[in-house]
Amino acid sequence: MAFSAAEALPADWREGLFLGRAHLPEGPSPILIEGGRVYDMAAVAPTVSALVEARHFTGAGGRPLDGPDGLALLSPIDLQCVKASGVTFAVSALERVIEERADGDPAAAAAIRARLEVQIGGSLRAVVPGTEDAAALKRALMADGLWSQYLEVAIGPDAEIFTKSPVLSTLGWGAEIGIRSDSTWNNPEPEIVLLVAPDGTSVGASLGNDVNLRDFEGRSALLLGKAKDNNASCSLGPLVRLFDDRFTMDDVRHAELELVVEGEDGYRLAGASAMGQISRDPLDLVRQSLSEHQYPDGFVLFLGTLFAPIQDRDEPGRGFTHKVGDRVTITSPRLGRLVNRVTTSKDAAPWSEGIGALMRNLAGRGLLSRPT
Repeated sequence: MAFSAAEALPADWREGLFLGRAHLPEGPSPILIEGGRVYDMAAVAPTVSALVEARHFTGAGGRPLDGPDGLALLSPIDLQCVKASGVTFAVSALERVIEERADGDPAAAAAIRARLEVQIGGSLRAVVPGTEDAAALKRALMADGLWSQYLEVAIGPDAEIFTKSPVLSTLGWGAEIGIRSDSTWNNPEPEIVLLVAPDGTSVGASLGNDVNLRDFEGRSALLLGKAKDNNASCSLGPLVRLFDDRFTMDDVRHAELELVVEGEDGYRLAGASAMGQISRDPLDLVRQSLSEHQYPDGFVLFLGTLFAPIQDRDEPGRGFTHKVGDRVTITSPRLGRLVNRVTTSKDAAPWSEGIGALMRNLAGRGLLSRPT
């Protein structure tokens, strides 16, 4: 897919400040868009991580490029750890409980969903996690035999924070995203992703797709690693929009995301996620990620999603699952549009260039000896 700024970036991209990566002829390079102009920043800092640490968010010292159109965009991060928070919306909490009680079987989900929505749906939406009201609800649900490990992270004091994928394994705009070939119940997860500097400061946000395998995790929460971390299973982009006086954390808190899945079979699914319904503040999730851990190269944090598709695709009662060839488009007015096509993790391009390959490339270009 040829990158088009008009199709992928927000309408005000010429007034915003954007950070990302592009595959240039000499290799991967951090890029910055400032005032509508694109700069190759490799001569300033060889990696996005180093550029963020230096807070060099101006094109000064960069090499001007022709423009964003036609760039071979990569995932906008490189050496950052990839973290994710789960069960941060009441609806997603219910869906995780449904998966658990259905033992990963989509055919059993509809009846369980109807029952649980009546029993606990309203209660979950009404409480603030970690409060005394949440603790009282937990005691009541346990007494009624309705407690779940997913409800613990939904309304308890501790958020679910997990590692989504290895460093340098994420994909960018236009890439093929992978679903395990042996999964029969799965869906995209449209999310806002925060970019966090090594000192814990949130410096910007992007769009992300934290692919979810409902059958695997539904059989056992201990399969979370297998459900979440597979080849090509995580995408971000198109770029990171850096915080400035035009785009702030409040824009993240009130962001609206739209998702469209278009199948080669003519199937179309539309959904949405509203950050205003998140149960934990984004900065609280960042704080919990940092409580007893350090990230010397920074990290990104997926904030979770309200979206949990239940629309039947093929057989009645079996809900939604991906098919190879699906085109997934995630859109938010201030962040742009992230587009990926679905394949299987086995058939996706193998991940072959890790940290060692990046360091060899940067060393060969004479970039590692330059101060940042």
